Amino acid sequence: MRSNKSRALIVALALAGASLVGSSSANAAGTAPTLVLSGGSTVFGLSPAIIVATAGAPGNVAFSVGTTVIIGCEAVATTTVAPFVANCSWVPAAAGPATLNAVLTPTDAVTYTVVNAAPLTVKTGTPVQGVVPSPISLYVDTVIASGSTGALAPRFGVSCAITSQFIVGQTIVFRVYGNDADQGGAVLDSSNVASAFVTVAGVASPLPLSYGNHSGVAFWTAVLKTGTAAGLYNTLGVINFKVTVTTKDQSSVKTLATKLVPRMLNGVRVRVNGAQVYDRVSYYKTVSVNPPLKGSVGVWQSSFTPTSQVTLYAVPTN
Repeated sequence: MRSNKSRALIVALALAGASLVGSSSANAAGTAPTLVLSGGSTVFGLSPAIIVATAGAPGNVAFSVGTTVIIGCEAVATTTVAPFVANCSWVPAAAGPATLNAVLTPTDAVTYTVVNAAPLTVKTGTPVQGVVPSPISLYVDTVIASGSTGALAPRFGVSCAITSQFIVGQTIVFRVYGNDADQGGAVLDSSNVASAFVTVAGVASPLPLSYGNHSGVAFWTAVLKTGTAAGLYNTLGVINFKVTVTTKDQSSVKTLATKLVPRMLNGVRVRVNGAQVYDRVSYYKTVSVNPPLKGSVGVWQSSFTPTSQVTLYAVPTN
């Protein structure tokens, strides 16, 4: 009797052990595969950016910006051979920094677990010139005036060099040129500009821009003298400035139109079955307007990164 009881106990324990082992095997967690994000750099308003997810196992990847899933990238299949890659075409909604995320759902759900990629922070580029709410397009740079010597001499041996870093005592020259879309892209000059000036934070009166011949090139210029004497600009750090150009009222504008012109080949009109062949081409035509078109206002403010903005430094001590 005792032998039968012992034999029954051994069988029971064996069955229990097998049950525990089976349970442990069934509940064992799968391996977390790798998932790495890259790419995503682009310029706002330009072509889409490509986000690349490289996984350690095949599956589907869900891409998101912050917590918002990117439309069309909710479940992008990876390649079926290593490296397992999934791509997402992303059009940023705004310029500036953005955090990209991705989640991989492996095809083999037994061997692998769902895994999140480490967030990837990218910066969507801002158009340097910005968006001007008028037909006027402005382009601006800054140079050092000639004549500085010694500690105030140009750092790179030339005076008329586009730069963003100046020293107290140097004279800064703002150079501006632009075009007017209302005049078919005409150059902004003294014939069509009513006023042009540079407003500098810390300077009481705007700096007038003058148009003229500058070493064979025509553009607008304004001068900001820096120094420690009274009346000179001496605010260290970033120089906050704004360029404003207002065009004159116009009694006529140029508009884009199209017309048919005969197709020519080696100076001879092209004909097909006796009929002349024509091409449609674009051109600007002048249209009178009454009352006159009010002059437009173009404004330019730097949207460079802080390290590239115009900055004034103290005189070097060594």
